[in-house]
Formats: sequence, structure tokens, C-alpha cells
Amino acid sequence: MGFLDKVKDLAAQNADKVEAAIEKVGDIVDEKTEGKFKGVVDSAQEAAKKAVAGEQPAAEPPAEGTQQQ
Repeated sequence: MGFLDKVKDLAAQNADKVEAAIEKVGDIVDEKTEGKFKGVVDSAQEAAKKAVAGEQPAAEPPAEGTQQQ
């Protein structure tokens, strides 16, 4: 079992704590950026939560207010 596998297992075992941390970090980013990137932050939070739950995040269109490259 590799390092990343161990990290994934620990995250899955403590999913409630990890999800709470994801929310808290997102709230801090929103606060520091005055909500300028709220859509991007929300999308990242949802993708992170799905990753913790073991789901594959669906490809989503870019959030409003972001630039495509």
C-alpha cells in the first residue's frame, strides 16, 4: 500500500472531519477574496467532497466569472 492509498483510507475513515475542513477552508477563501471567486471555490469544495467520498467528479462548465484558457 502506497502513501497515497494510506491518505485516501484515512480521509475516507474521517470523511466528516475532512468535509468540515473543506467547508472551513472555502469560507476562509471566500472571506479573504471578498466573495470574488465564490463560484470557483464552491465548485472546488464540491469536487473535493466527491473525491473524499470516492466519487469521480463530473466535468462541469467553468463557473461564472472565470476565464477559459
